[in-house]
Amino acid sequence: MKNIIIATIATSSILMSASLQTDAKNAGLQAIPTSTLELMKIIDNPKNPITNAKVELGKKLFFDPRLSKSGIISCNFCHNLGEGGDDGVEASIGHKWTANPHHVNAPTVYNAVFNDIQFWDGRAKDLEEQAQGPMQAHPEMASTTEHVERVINSMPAYVTEFKKAYGENVKISFEKITDTIGLYERTLVTPSVFDDFLNGDKDALTSKQKTGLKTFIKVGCASCHTGIGLGGAMNAFNVTGTYKYQNVGDFKGDKNGMVRVPTLRNITQTAPYYHNGKIWSLKEAIKEMGKIQLGTNLSTKQINSIEEFLKALEGRKAPLIYPMLPASTATTPKPNMN
Repeated sequence: MKNIIIATIATSSILMSASLQTDAKNAGLQAIPTSTLELMKIIDNPKNPITNAKVELGKKLFFDPRLSKSGIISCNFCHNLGEGGDDGVEASIGHKWTANPHHVNAPTVYNAVFNDIQFWDGRAKDLEEQAQGPMQAHPEMASTTEHVERVINSMPAYVTEFKKAYGENVKISFEKITDTIGLYERTLVTPSVFDDFLNGDKDALTSKQKTGLKTFIKVGCASCHTGIGLGGAMNAFNVTGTYKYQNVGDFKGDKNGMVRVPTLRNITQTAPYYHNGKIWSLKEAIKEMGKIQLGTNLSTKQINSIEEFLKALEGRKAPLIYPMLPASTATTPKPNMN
């Protein structure tokens, strides 16, 4: 009899997990594929296919601070891959210790490839185009296209790597450099136990995380935080209320007031939250979102439950080894702090 009861409970658990997997998929949630081939179909750029040589080169460029005017700020400065892929402050700090004038928070670069569009206001169509913006923005890297090209072309080791990646006749232009950085960023994908669950492992989530996923779907979070990135599309903001820190900074979204929905992947590692980084507590962020987007006062039980699910989105990151960068030469532009 005891064995029958245990078997019945196990069968019930399997059926409940299968049902929840189906509910999640029906709500629009998608898993990162386990197959490298299937993943490549999603993250690759047909116009500039991913190769090992390009990725290794893009990684060096991502970490190279000499692309900035000061020679201090790299892409990794605001998108710290050793942490959550962001900088952990309300408004990003750039050239001459300048805070972002719009009080805009740096989004994570991890899983950014799954975004439909880049930047909070969606002004860049992909990661390659996005990489061009911060380099030329004075409050950020304060560089110019000419400076970036001079830096890379001044180092024979970089020239050799570009030829290895793109062929002997490659023109090392600003666009080619930023395209290579964007291509590297396409590979920064972090699958989690949530993906394992959707891909068929019924035991990948804890019972609390499963309950949290049910709550997440039931209250309507998945209506915006959907797809493979659990976010990444443009959506209306302040739908049923006004964000309590709306007046901090002058960011108001795109011309239609639409804001890119942030990914929830690794959300436990990317505080502070919202476009202006004014909320540091994940529980408070969930509560505020319920008010201004869903028109509901989520209960403490619901908030805690959703937070438990969000913990399941903390992804597995590849071991990070800081790249050795080519040595500067006599013709490499000198740092300029002005």
